[in-house]
Amino acid sequence: MAELSTIARPYAVATYKLGKEKKALAKWSEMLAFAAAIAADAQMKTLIDNPKLNAADIEAAFLKVSGDNLNDHGQNLIKVLVEYGRLSLLPAIAEAFEALKAQDEGTLDAQIIAAAKLTAAQSKDLVKRLEAKFGKKIEASVSVDPEIIGGIKIIVGDTVIDASVQGQLQNLAYTLTA
Repeated sequence: MAELSTIARPYAVATYKLGKEKKALAKWSEMLAFAAAIAADAQMKTLIDNPKLNAADIEAAFLKVSGDNLNDHGQNLIKVLVEYGRLSLLPAIAEAFEALKAQDEGTLDAQIIAAAKLTAAQSKDLVKRLEAKFGKKIEASVSVDPEIIGGIKIIVGDTVIDASVQGQLQNLAYTLTA
C-alpha cells in the first residue's frame, strides 16, 4: 500500500490551492489542525474503524463533534474523506498542508539537537547561519539530548547536519567494519 503521505498529499495540495485562492490559508490551518486532532482521538478512531457504521453515520458524528470549527469547504473535505474511507489521513493532510504553506511563505522548520543547553545567543547565531545557508527564514525548535555526547545535530527538511560526537563515532565504527 502507498505511504500515508503519498495518499494525503493530493488532498493537502487541493486544500492549499483553495485556501490560497480564497485568501484563507490561516483559516485552513486552523480547520485542518482541529479536524486532525479529532481524527487522531482514540474514541473517534474507534468510531471511524467500526465496520458496523456506514459512511453517513461517521460523517454525521464527525461533523457534530466539529461544530462550527469547520466552514462549508472544511465540511466538504470531511464528506469526501469519509466517502473514500480516508478520514484517518487527516493528520497527514494537515502536516502536508503546513509544509506547503511554509514552503510558499519561504520558511523552513529546523530541529536543532544539542548535547547541552544552548544560550540564546548561540541559538540566534545558529538560526542566522541556517537562514544564510538555506536562503529562507528558519523556524527552529531546540532540544537537548545528552545521548549525542557532544556537539550538535540539525535537521532541516530532508537535510541532516550531524556534527555530534555520537554521529562521528557511528561513522568511525561503520568505516572500521567496512
